[in-house]
Amino acid sequence: MDKLLGDFMKGSTKNIENALAALKNGKMIVIFDGEDREGEADLVFSARFATQKKIETLRKYGGGLICAAIEKKSADYAGLPFFTDILEKSGTLLNRISCRKTAYGDKPAFSLPINHCNVYTGITDNDRALTIRKLDEAVHQGMRNFAKHFYAPGHVFLLIGRGLKNRRGHTELALELARRSGLNGVMVLCEMLGRGNALSKEGAKKYAQVHKLVFMEGKEIIRSV
Repeated sequence: MDKLLGDFMKGSTKNIENALAALKNGKMIVIFDGEDREGEADLVFSARFATQKKIETLRKYGGGLICAAIEKKSADYAGLPFFTDILEKSGTLLNRISCRKTAYGDKPAFSLPINHCNVYTGITDNDRALTIRKLDEAVHQGMRNFAKHFYAPGHVFLLIGRGLKNRRGHTELALELARRSGLNGVMVLCEMLGRGNALSKEGAKKYAQVHKLVFMEGKEIIRSV
């Protein structure tokens, strides 16, 4: 048993090293959160490398929401709230429909959907790539003048990380890898969908193998913290 655990940990460490190297080189990776959570795999990459082609890949081969994850300290600097907080501080109806607990046990990470001021409609691959890159620049600049350069509602959904000690979703897993890779910025995420449901774990693994992407499980990241 000890040998099996040791082999697993060695394999996880190597996998994490490969994932960090891939992210630093602008590549996508695939993160499967776990059967005890959403049971979903997300395509993930650093926002500084956002391009039209990458957003098109998310659209075609992910298929879920294209989101940008930021650390809570960055959100706090700009005064960006969780969307659930907006609902719960609003009128009676909005308070009642706020999602206080998901089916997998915690509050959503969603904040506002945004566009950068220089986009046209905001939904095209070029527009979303621009918004995402500019958001990453804003984070690295301390979120100064955020409201001057972005508006809502838009077409890039913001996610705010609560840290792995508080929440273990794709948002926190991706931001932990950003921190450990030295990128320390915005991470782009998009769920991988199948026919009618989330793409299976095996389906996500196969996609990663075919496209030569690192495949990670959330437990590998959590156990290495």
